[in-house]
Amino acid sequence: MRRPILLVTLLALLLAGCAAGPDGQDPGPRWQPGPGTPWQWQLSGRLDTSVDVPVYDIDGFDHDTDTVAGLRRDGRKVVCYLSTGAWEEFRPDAGDFPDAMLGRGNGWEGERWLDIRRTDVLEPLMAARIDMCAEKGFDAVEPDNMDGYRNRTGFELTAADQLRYNRLIARLAHERGLAVGLKNDLAQIPELVDDFDFAVNEQCAQYGECAALTPFVEAGKAVFHVEYELPTRAFCPEARRLDLSSMLKKYELGAWRRAC
Repeated sequence: MRRPILLVTLLALLLAGCAAGPDGQDPGPRWQPGPGTPWQWQLSGRLDTSVDVPVYDIDGFDHDTDTVAGLRRDGRKVVCYLSTGAWEEFRPDAGDFPDAMLGRGNGWEGERWLDIRRTDVLEPLMAARIDMCAEKGFDAVEPDNMDGYRNRTGFELTAADQLRYNRLIARLAHERGLAVGLKNDLAQIPELVDDFDFAVNEQCAQYGECAALTPFVEAGKAVFHVEYELPTRAFCPEARRLDLSSMLKKYELGAWRRAC
């Protein structure tokens, strides 16, 4: 039996996760990838657009509107990689971050943890970055360094600080009609799975943590997962069982990949 048209329409809008944009306009339904969706993650080197997958995750600063449009013309959804929890000295907006906001290095050259408690300072800076992703035509955002509270950042960050900040990033993306992924931060998945549209994880198999990602799969949301040090035979069977979107990559995240 057919449901009333109005009820079906309202239900579809709710499932799509519509939200009013920062200017009060409805950005329309946003993309939400399902479990097992194949993907490519390339953050260095000349972009190889020949990989036959429906999702590309690429650096938001390094690629222009034409590159994003080309991928979308080829039927791909395109994810905008940004660092939202760490400062990077090589970004064009690096000078906009006050020195007092910069903490310890996060293990990567030229990067330092941010004081995520200072949302009064970080919200406009991150909104501008996510605006850039939206203006270039990206479908989603991958915000990196979203688990500072579990690291030696130089700041006394708490789990509550991290939840507040991660939800802020999710809201900024959703207000602009973009999907957003939860990067790592496994301990807070139960609290955050409803706020994010997919997950991105590094090395859950190596550390025996992949089962912690099942709330995303159970919610019908993709888990984009990579390993760097394990052979595919060591993690792909479990990845397939858990319905993860898994592949082997090299640490520099160039074009090379070996999918499960």
